[in-house]
Amino acid sequence: MPGTAMVLAAGLGKRMRPLTATRPKPLVEVAGRTLLDRALDRLRAAGISQAVVNVHYLADALEAHLKSRPQDMDIRISDERTKLLETGGGVVHALPLIGDDPFYIVNSDNLWVDGPVDTLRLLAQRWNADEMDALLLMVPLARANCHTGFGDFHMDPSGRVSRRRAGRVAPFVFTGVELVSKRLFDNPPEGAFSMNLLWDRAIEAGRCYGISHQGLWFDVGTPRARAQTEAMITHG
Repeated sequence: MPGTAMVLAAGLGKRMRPLTATRPKPLVEVAGRTLLDRALDRLRAAGISQAVVNVHYLADALEAHLKSRPQDMDIRISDERTKLLETGGGVVHALPLIGDDPFYIVNSDNLWVDGPVDTLRLLAQRWNADEMDALLLMVPLARANCHTGFGDFHMDPSGRVSRRRAGRVAPFVFTGVELVSKRLFDNPPEGAFSMNLLWDRAIEAGRCYGISHQGLWFDVGTPRARAQTEAMITHG
């Protein structure tokens, strides 16, 4: 079981305005608990002992909040105050702080509820270093709560993923949770770039896989989605 996770928390949260006018998006609360705390609590419950959190927008507020948490995890800050590096560049910048290989990457703006098996342990059980550079947690489009897109990926019977074609619908949505090898970041672009670039490279090499989430998932990207998610969580 990998012991380290990278939590992506540096985004500007523009779609969540006005809630993010005075706080970073990871500190927006859903049913009395911040999105960041919910992600870190899931990691801790799965036995992950170290989390690297990147910060940019209202970074001081994020750091202060992390210091106020119980000291039951080794939480390290990857500072992007001077330049926002996007998802891929942010992970590359944080790699010196990440000891494990493979390691988890978790977006802080989604919320998941485990199914019969702990989601993060399920990813670890499915991981095959000989075949994979990335293992993405997917949710069927029909069960992607509060999500408004047309799906992201197809999966073949072995779990190997391919992209949705333009003008089509794909059956799976990426949840923002993945298990990756450091090999995925070999020879990266400089500066800011998206994880999509690295996934496409892994897809082309046949080394990007997916697994279907067995529980619930919520895309908490807007104030409306936040309210809907809170209602569903609170009232079942």
